[in-house]
Amino acid sequence: MGYLALYRKFRPQSFDEVQGQDYIVTALRNQVKHDMVSHAYLFHGTRGTGKTTLARIFARAINCENTINGNPCGECDFCKSYASGSDANIIEIDAASNSKVVDVRRIIAEVSYPPMKGKWKVYIIDEVHMLYGKRGEAFDILLKTLEEPPPYAVFILATTEMNKVPATILSRCQQYAFRRISIDIIEQHLRMVTEAERIPAEETALQYIAKVADGSMRDALSILEHVIFVANGKELSYDIALESLRIDDTKTLRRMFFALYEKDLHSAIVVLSEKVAQGVDLYQLTNEIIWYLRNLMLLQKSDQIDNLIEASSENLQIMKDDARKVDSDTIMLFLQLFSELSSDIRYTEQKRVMIEALFVKLCKRSRADNEYGKRLSILEEHSRYIENMLHITNNGTYTMT
Repeated sequence: MGYLALYRKFRPQSFDEVQGQDYIVTALRNQVKHDMVSHAYLFHGTRGTGKTTLARIFARAINCENTINGNPCGECDFCKSYASGSDANIIEIDAASNSKVVDVRRIIAEVSYPPMKGKWKVYIIDEVHMLYGKRGEAFDILLKTLEEPPPYAVFILATTEMNKVPATILSRCQQYAFRRISIDIIEQHLRMVTEAERIPAEETALQYIAKVADGSMRDALSILEHVIFVANGKELSYDIALESLRIDDTKTLRRMFFALYEKDLHSAIVVLSEKVAQGVDLYQLTNEIIWYLRNLMLLQKSDQIDNLIEASSENLQIMKDDARKVDSDTIMLFLQLFSELSSDIRYTEQKRVMIEALFVKLCKRSRADNEYGKRLSILEEHSRYIENMLHITNNGTYTMT
């Protein structure tokens, strides 16, 4: 067998191995143990959180001849046929490439044939929100089958965009929301992987990878694999992780920030164009700018927070020097506007245009705009003063202290 990517090599094969989705694992395991299987499920949530993995485990478990605490045994004829790839009872469909009406009709036609072995015929439809057609007729065809499914058919629909699935489909499914996996759980899993692969790794490096993965275990393993190749046999250090994942990032963010700070629109657009040419995700870039501004804000307020700043020692010193050069009001203004932009551009296709529009706004900001942070600080100080002067009693009346 050739090289197997880490996210495939360490994909969970039983409910016991799934991490970060405890309540979903418990619900599905109990359905297997008590033989109370529904005909339709909807797994929704962000990418890389275990939707397809749990769908496969559940499909195997309900067909397994000798389950062990709800887990597929891995030894019966069905489990062996699935492992060898010869089982025809579990059909996986990528809706993104099978979204036409003719594709859906073909899938539905196959449902009429009962399973060749095992109890259930399971259809796992990934990215089901893509199953639309020109006027939504693809969903209409699926709906008819979900309303009156054959007694042996189980549909497991998975999507990252639940809002695009019609309510008529949602109402006929058991719905399970997959949460982003916590940084601690991802870090523990990465530690297990590096130990199994006999790869030395610093704890801080694994923590950083877990944070960058943003709740996605699959992304975390893909990032870890990338860093391993960059390290090329060396220990996975924090500095190597930083360099491999954010090459010149602090330098780039610094160039962009100071161009905007000095109202140099041309230079800011040039930096943005460079990142676009490199294929950088602009939503991620926007969030990196927010974190850079956050770091400057914290460094302006205290010299005792180095452990809260994710940067190499060299870049940390550069940011400390920069924090002394800029005024806090402008930092607060930039943070507010970039945070609003981050919310607005996540699902739009015109990310670059919206970023450039903000650049224009920042480069044309007036003195009144720069006073935003100062006015906010004054209001907060007045609010605290009033709270100190007044005491709210239990019955809601105010008394002077």
